[in-house]
Amino acid sequence: MRLGVLDVGSNTVHLLVVDAHPGARPLPAHSHKVELRLAQLLDPAGAIGPEGVEQLVTAVRQALEAAEDKGVVEDLLTFATSAVREAVNADEVLARVKEETGVQLTVLTGAEEARLTFLAARRWFGWSAGRLLLLDIGGGSLEIAYGIDEEPDAAVSLPLGAGRLTAGWLPGDPPEGEAVRALRRHVRAEIASVVGEFTRLGRPDHVVATSKTFKQLARIGGAARSAEGLYVQRELRHGALESWVPELAAMTAEERAKLPGVSEGRSGQLLAGALVAEAAMDLFGIPTLEICPWALREGVILRHLDHMPGVVGQ
Repeated sequence: MRLGVLDVGSNTVHLLVVDAHPGARPLPAHSHKVELRLAQLLDPAGAIGPEGVEQLVTAVRQALEAAEDKGVVEDLLTFATSAVREAVNADEVLARVKEETGVQLTVLTGAEEARLTFLAARRWFGWSAGRLLLLDIGGGSLEIAYGIDEEPDAAVSLPLGAGRLTAGWLPGDPPEGEAVRALRRHVRAEIASVVGEFTRLGRPDHVVATSKTFKQLARIGGAARSAEGLYVQRELRHGALESWVPELAAMTAEERAKLPGVSEGRSGQLLAGALVAEAAMDLFGIPTLEICPWALREGVILRHLDHMPGVVGQ
């Protein structure tokens, strides 16, 4: 069957169309993406302004047209994450999207994001990976999850997304040194507050990370290009990341965009993402982690397939 997943995230509105069946790997058929950066469009009161709402409605409408073109009519799964979830006018925004496009967005909690992303990583790596520790840096939040089964034993979401932190902590291009140091202290204090929830469960057997931020950091650290395919193992070493952070801090966004694997749209927030990744790897004692090609969207698809009528065990 052909399924579509519409993900209204903090950085992008992303439609992923897949051919999927229970018990089989979803096969990507089409991807449609609009960079919106909602996390950076919040006004001082924490609301998505009229311009941001208009852009969101337009992006959702375009995604619907793309879904219809690719044969997705009924099986469209839709959700929104932290930027919409935390907007003070979230209800108004959701109502406007529904009125203008007919799409009723489901707003995921941070814990749901972590659990669904963990499910995707577990299915990708399999049971042989043992106890998994998952890290995911989005535009609005950082998700951390740990467990040995498909449902994590611990899952948290912290307001440490790369877009959110860039907008709130790193003015200037490049930012001032004191601003970078202040953000570094803030990030480490936030992550340190939850480390104990995970370390009490024992050391993980495998540490994995998802998200564009981690993929880009792995690429500039020497990992294989995306053109080499999904099944090439890609790793991020703490030592390599640690050496890159001061270099990223000294670069302008334009200079970062020239690094291998870094897109122009994400270059401005790469430093904030690197500070979060470095802090997480340091505080959790992670020398190396592996990049997982699947993330939240795939987790949503897998959960949907699991709950379809006739699937064994449901």
